[in-house]
Amino acid sequence: MENRDFKYVMHDLTNVYIGTKFSYEELLKEDEVPFKLKMIISHYILKEVGPATKLEDHIFYMKETDISYFVFKQMKAKFRLNVWKDEKDGEKKPGYKSQVYKLEEIVGNKELQEKKDITLVEELHITKLGLMSVSV
Repeated sequence: MENRDFKYVMHDLTNVYIGTKFSYEELLKEDEVPFKLKMIISHYILKEVGPATKLEDHIFYMKETDISYFVFKQMKAKFRLNVWKDEKDGEKKPGYKSQVYKLEEIVGNKELQEKKDITLVEELHITKLGLMSVSV
C-alpha cells in the first residue's frame, strides 16, 4: 500500500491545492491535476529539474533567476509550511507553526533556508486565474 500523506489534489472555485510529497513525474500521471498545469510542468519546470524532484524539495533550491520561479510566481503560488519556531523567534512556547507563504517569501529567505531540514512543506496553492495566465 502506497503512503498517500500529503499526496492529494483538491479544487475549489478559485484554487487548486496540491500535496507537496508528489514528484513532478507523479503529478503528470495524476488524473486530478489540471491539464494546463501538466503542460506547464512539461514545458517549463522539467527543463530545470528532474522528474523525480518533489515539490517540497524544489522550492528550497529554487533561485529568483530560474524559469520555474517565474512560472510559479505567475501562477500566484503559495505554500503552506510548518516551520519550527522557538523562543529566540519571539514565541512563548517552542513548536511548529503552520503558515501560508508566497513563493517570494520562501525563495532567498535565509531563515527558512537554515530551517529547511526541519520544515514540513504541506501544500501548494495555485489560483486558477494565475494558472490560466501562463502561456505554454
